[in-house]
Amino acid sequence: MLQPATSTLTRTLTVAQGIFAPGHLGELTKCLPFELVDAVPAETGAVQRRLRVLPSRVGVYFLLALGLFPHLGYAKVWDKLVAGLAGLPVAVPSAKALRDLRRRLGPVPLKSLFEVLAGPLAQPRTPGARYRHWRTVAFDGCSSIKVPDAERNRGWFGRARVRLGWAGYPTLRLMALVGTGSRGLLGAAFGPTSHGEAHYARQLMHLLGPQSLVLADRGFDNGKLLAEFAGTGAQFLVHLTSKRRLPTTHRLPDDSYLSRICSVQVRIIEADITATCTDGTRLHDGYRLVTTLLDPDQDPSDTLVRPYHERWEIESAYYALRHTLMQGRVLRST
Repeated sequence: MLQPATSTLTRTLTVAQGIFAPGHLGELTKCLPFELVDAVPAETGAVQRRLRVLPSRVGVYFLLALGLFPHLGYAKVWDKLVAGLAGLPVAVPSAKALRDLRRRLGPVPLKSLFEVLAGPLAQPRTPGARYRHWRTVAFDGCSSIKVPDAERNRGWFGRARVRLGWAGYPTLRLMALVGTGSRGLLGAAFGPTSHGEAHYARQLMHLLGPQSLVLADRGFDNGKLLAEFAGTGAQFLVHLTSKRRLPTTHRLPDDSYLSRICSVQVRIIEADITATCTDGTRLHDGYRLVTTLLDPDQDPSDTLVRPYHERWEIESAYYALRHTLMQGRVLRST
C-alpha cells in the first residue's frame, strides 16, 4: 500500500533562563513581552523582596493563564504554562503555593497591565469603526456575571433577590467602553449592582475626548451624564426613553429639532425603525435619539440613524463574554 508522505515541523521557543522560564504565554508573549510584564510589578510595588522559586514576572503570566483556562484548577493551569519546557528544570509548585503567589501580587498589577493594553484596535477604514472623523465608541453595562458565594463577596456585592428567594451567587455590574467595528475594549469598571450604570460610566469618562462619538442606549439619557459626556469634548448619539420629553427650541428642515439638556444644546431625531428577522418577521419601533451634532446639512437625520446601530457591537461583545467565553461559569475565587 502506498504510504502518504509526512512532514516534521519544529518550532523554536525563546524563554527566560532559570526560575523565570515558566514566565511566558507562547505566541501571546509577543503581545505581552518580558519588559512590559516586568515594568508592571515594578511600578505597582509588587516585585518580590527576594528572588523566589516563583518570581513576580512568572506570577503575572500565571494569572493571565488563569484567564485563558478558567475551567482548570491552579495546578493544571501551571502544567499548561510549562508544557513546552520539557527538559528544563522548572518548579513544580503546589496549589497552595500558586494561591499564595496570586495573593502576593494582588489585583493592582493586572489592573495596570489592562490599562496599558486596552485601546483602539480598528484601523481608520475598518467598517463600522468611524463616523466622519470621529471614532465611534459604545457604553453599556452587564449585571449577570456571577462571583463565588464567599463572605467577602457577599459583603461587597450583596445578594440578589429572585422570584423564589435569594440567588445562589452574588453578581457584579460590569461597565465597558468598546470601540465599534472591532469590539476592542477601551476601558472597564465593575462593582456592586447597587450602583447604577451612570456611576461606573463616570469612572471611564477620562477615556473620551474630541475624537470620540459616544453611542449609548436609554440607560444613559440622564441629563447630568450627557452634560459630562459633552464636557469631555466628545460628541454623543444616545437613545432617549419614551418618558423624556424635551422642549423644542427650533425646528430644523429635516424634521429634527433643537433643544437643551442641562445647558447643553442638543438635537432630537425621531425615527421609525423596521427590522426583518431571519424567519421573515418584520418588527417596527420608534426611536428618539439625542445628539450634539446639530447641523442637519452635515449630519442629516437619516444618515445619523445608521451609526447608532453600531452600538449593538457592545451587546455582541457581552454575549460572547457570557455565553461563549464563560459559558455561564462563575468567576474564579481568590
